[in-house]
Amino acid sequence: MLEFERKKLIETEIYEKPLPFFNPEVYETHLGLSYLREPGVAIISIPYVDLRGAQGFLDGFPRELEFFKYLEDPTPIPSSEALCKFAGQLCFLSHGPQRTMNKDAQKYFQNIKESGHGSVLEHANISILLWGVSRSLTHELVRHRAGFGFSQVSQRYVGGRTLRFIERPEYVDDAFLHELFEDRIERTQREYEGITDYLLEKQKAGSEILSADRKTDLRKKVRQAARSLLPNETEAPIVVTGNARAWRHFLNMRGSEHAEIEIRRAAFETYRCLSQVAPLLFEDFGVAHLPDGTHGLTTHFPKV
Repeated sequence: MLEFERKKLIETEIYEKPLPFFNPEVYETHLGLSYLREPGVAIISIPYVDLRGAQGFLDGFPRELEFFKYLEDPTPIPSSEALCKFAGQLCFLSHGPQRTMNKDAQKYFQNIKESGHGSVLEHANISILLWGVSRSLTHELVRHRAGFGFSQVSQRYVGGRTLRFIERPEYVDDAFLHELFEDRIERTQREYEGITDYLLEKQKAGSEILSADRKTDLRKKVRQAARSLLPNETEAPIVVTGNARAWRHFLNMRGSEHAEIEIRRAAFETYRCLSQVAPLLFEDFGVAHLPDGTHGLTTHFPKV
């Protein structure tokens, strides 16, 4: 394929319809310090699937099997489902006319879930940007190791004007707790900046309080000391890449009514986004309306 034709295909698939996102509101204290109350979720990458390269493989089987017609399926399905379905049908060389066609893909994936053959879902990787989430939440999130990759903001390098905080839902409608929250994060920000400036000046004056030579290294050493002041409610944006099976496990565990409320909110918004880009892989999840006014997730296939 010519490079410009491939580029056109990629641009058409990705840019004609924006990937799903949930954009929360950003609030400010009376001194202008930013904080958020809800998680932001944006899907930033889904599989780009091009099965045309498999035509040579399909053509290599006897003509009477009609494997060569596999790519002529007239019903398009989303990229994640297309990839997982091809991988699953490869396991049984189900490429002939008796296979489950794309128009019946829902039935195909229902059988996958009922059979517990979740390994075929591991082929579809989806990347999500999470923001408006606290350091407390990400400490729980990064425990999901299998099938996930993480890139999180570094408090050794980043601070100052980019500091934002997360208000817990228990504080929002309680005037006393809300006022304490705003006072606390403003005080934290002042102390953080104060210690940062103090350490920089001490080092510039010749003190050996920090072992750092280069300017960038000095800034890192200062912030790694000052970050000890930052509370769990400091915002910690993170990019998470996971395969569809890993995301299902995350939704099952963190969408549960027993999960901590902040990460449950993040799981619910993640589900809402995932169900748009790969509906057949996540359609078995149902929404549970919980007594505290939040939403949880349930599924009959937690072990897929």
